[in-house]
Amino acid sequence: METLSYETIIDAPMQKVWDILWSHETYSEWTKYFGTGSSMKSDWKIGGRTYFINAEGEGMVSTIDSLDEPNQIVFKHLGMVDKDGHEDTQSKEVMEWSGCFEKYFLIDFDGKTKLHVEVQIDKLWEDDMNSGFTKGLIVVKSLAEGISLSSV
Repeated sequence: METLSYETIIDAPMQKVWDILWSHETYSEWTKYFGTGSSMKSDWKIGGRTYFINAEGEGMVSTIDSLDEPNQIVFKHLGMVDKDGHEDTQSKEVMEWSGCFEKYFLIDFDGKTKLHVEVQIDKLWEDDMNSGFTKGLIVVKSLAEGISLSSV
């Protein structure tokens, strides 16, 4: 596993950036570069269940390892979920990466927000993550700053 990190400065308060990251209305906009129709469903409880799924209902099952809104959230990925909702947290393939973290840190800079993201991944997914987060964080920044995406 390797850890990749991404960072951007956003001219908006931390709570606004947080809301854009995690609200149902905007989550699918910035995560579309990982897969069209991406969504997140969470009970928002440490140790609970969070699902990152695609338009077909397939994806990852995770848990929140740490939560301090709007300062930080850390997801621990546990396994895969199929379109029927069955979770796989024990197969050999899943066990190779289960326990990887995805971390989001928001830091206040006099009303602006530094958004720092870290993700642990298998090298096989590096290009997908680099593309998804690079493009996705531009969308987060644009939404938070009220900039039209066509002008970015």
